[in-house]
Amino acid sequence: MFSRTSSLTALSRSCRYLLRPNNNIQRASFSLTARSHAAINAAMADTSGITVDSLKNKLTEALQAQHVEVEDLSGGCGQAFQAVIVSPQFESKTMLARHRLVNSALKAEIAAIHAWTPKCYTPEQWQALQH
Repeated sequence: MFSRTSSLTALSRSCRYLLRPNNNIQRASFSLTARSHAAINAAMADTSGITVDSLKNKLTEALQAQHVEVEDLSGGCGQAFQAVIVSPQFESKTMLARHRLVNSALKAEIAAIHAWTPKCYTPEQWQALQH
């Protein structure tokens, strides 16, 4: 086995090697090629294809919703949505059961987007919030 002194000496030498300034290293400049620019622009332009109107229509039909407000929080690229949904189907359901009902109605759409925040209310709850 190694003695404690020789281990510390070896560690000390390796640390000095790693920490010493090396003036021979040339710093590479960072630049993007035209191909890299094209890939970045394509990734940034990629949208989910999901729109506020498509979500509204699907929720209204699937849940017989009386009121639906959908907001695109992603600046128009269709990756993050927030919704207020008022439906009589939410009666006597817990918040988790309501969210599961909404998520099952929008299964394909939720798989294509990054963030989805539903706020689910019964008609009575929604009426109380309006006053």
